[in-house]
Amino acid sequence: MLRLDSVSRHFGDQHVLDGISLTVPDGQLLSVVGPSGCGKSTLLRTIAGLLPGEEGTVTLDGTPVTGVPDRLAVVFQEYGRSLLPWLTVRDNVALPLRRQGLGRAARRAGAEAILERVGLHGVARRRPGELSGGMQQRVALARALVCRPALMLMDEPFGSLDAGTREDLEDLLLEVHRSDGTTIVFVTHDIDESVYVGDRVVVLSPGPGSRVVRDLPVGLPAERDQITTRSLPDFVALRTEVGRAVRGT
Repeated sequence: MLRLDSVSRHFGDQHVLDGISLTVPDGQLLSVVGPSGCGKSTLLRTIAGLLPGEEGTVTLDGTPVTGVPDRLAVVFQEYGRSLLPWLTVRDNVALPLRRQGLGRAARRAGAEAILERVGLHGVARRRPGELSGGMQQRVALARALVCRPALMLMDEPFGSLDAGTREDLEDLLLEVHRSDGTTIVFVTHDIDESVYVGDRVVVLSPGPGSRVVRDLPVGLPAERDQITTRSLPDFVALRTEVGRAVRGT
């Protein structure tokens, strides 16, 4: 579904990405990890068509990405800044539906349905500033899901949340992924998280000129649990392998 062929990117004299090649099959959740500053966010923005690479190509469903594709959604780490504070939660979530030409009533109904799905029933008329950080990130996730994207890009979406909220949202993401089969590219700096949520983990090398150094399948059961899954020998072995790759050992 998603293919990157020898994608490179520079910022002035700074070489950020060096010949990244990846194929992400339809319905896969790909975790991307790497040292701080290795270009993980730059990679996502390149895939999204927000930051074209100078070399190589990105194709989605066989079509070269030259701008922001339709049926693409992005969830950022800074969820508070991505929500419009003057709009209600419902109207924030309904924003993508305007592009589909839906009427006001249909947009509101769609927004309320997805809010209930992510556990936010009853907050539709509140403003983002009235919600906790975890609830705000649920709103951002609902807004990404409301238009049923074919591809969802997530840029360290749970990095600034407390441990309990983070685990709840990891499980919500897995539930949505199993139900909808959406293709997801999930960037994180947390090695355990990359293994827990991923079908596959790609490790980028340190910059400058980051490249793919490991590409590892995650052979864990599809049904996962924060306690049981993380104690499995296969989980421990894989998170150790990913950790060594990130540290270059």
